[in-house]
Amino acid sequence: MEDISFESEKALKVCIIIPTYNNARTLKRVIDSVLEHSPYVIIVNDGSTDATSEILKNYQNLTQIHHPKNSGKGMALRHGFKKALELGYDYAITIDSDGQHFATDLPNFIEEIEANGEQLLIGSRNMKQEGVPGKSSFGNNFSNFWFWFETGIRLEDTQSGYRLYPLQKIPKKYFTNKFEFEIEVIVRSAWKGIAVKNIPIKILYDPKERVSHFRPFKDFTRISILNTILVVIALFYIKPRNLFRKLKKKGFKKFLLENILESDDSNAKKALSIALGVFVGISPFWGFQTVIVLFLAVLFKLNKAIAFAFSNISFPPLIPFVIYGSLKLGGLFVWGNMPLVLDRSITFDNVKNNLAQYLVGSFILASLSAVIFGFTGYLLLTLFKPKK
Repeated sequence: MEDISFESEKALKVCIIIPTYNNARTLKRVIDSVLEHSPYVIIVNDGSTDATSEILKNYQNLTQIHHPKNSGKGMALRHGFKKALELGYDYAITIDSDGQHFATDLPNFIEEIEANGEQLLIGSRNMKQEGVPGKSSFGNNFSNFWFWFETGIRLEDTQSGYRLYPLQKIPKKYFTNKFEFEIEVIVRSAWKGIAVKNIPIKILYDPKERVSHFRPFKDFTRISILNTILVVIALFYIKPRNLFRKLKKKGFKKFLLENILESDDSNAKKALSIALGVFVGISPFWGFQTVIVLFLAVLFKLNKAIAFAFSNISFPPLIPFVIYGSLKLGGLFVWGNMPLVLDRSITFDNVKNNLAQYLVGSFILASLSAVIFGFTGYLLLTLFKPKK
């Protein structure tokens, strides 16, 4: 692989950010190896208490940021990004200072964005190679799963610190400062529509030199809390937003053709997705229909778009009929307190006084409607199945 051309790199406005904290044993080797490929380097000394400051005195020509005390890797990266933007860079490649990454992989990142355009790239390590700690492999699999759940993107490695960031596109404000920042930034970037992709890199785990500052209990707890928050945001806002955008962009007719008639899912799966959407849409899960239908669609591996579309069956003009039908059906099984008439006099007080009747009737109506819509959908899909 040829080295990065300084002229090409300058044209792309790429810099290398090296965050470091008490990695004096490997820091000089890392800096020197990076300088063989690029002169555009920003070093962030995150409050090191070893010989780091003395080593950095030999690199006065490089841009340096010194924190008076340790603030966490996330804050070091955030300050590095800010400085890179101030200096006019559009991309930043981050490389760890513990010696596990190879500077010879730097050209891979440049060539990828030259070939395929703006992306957020994460170096993918071979976690099965000899010397990789078992806890690192477990943590990576754990992180990969939640990243997929939150974004719908499957990656082989979401924890590698060897990355290329499109500085102009990633979010400008963040909530985390430590190791969990590297999860926050890729999830929120994916939510913004930035392509997030793995590229293969080499890795070296040398227990004699490598110093890990990851605190298993504290940092894993922080990461778990962050993932909990991101999952809630994904379910309540991101996934519904994306489906709304998809429906709006395609239009109902195109959505009907592509996501229902021409989908690769079987007719039975589509019909079950319709039934699920109708059931959740009519059931008394007010305010939570979207979250519930998406969760169940993922759980049962049904068509999320179809289920979501039909969960909106209780749109405003139909709500009075849904409530009235639920109360009438419930009245066959539960004795209500007040007689109901389908007119403008129906209020939520009526429903409140007949709550048990409404709840029972709602689930009965939802079940019956799900069966009717699902069965009818299956017949229509079979009848109008497009020819290949």
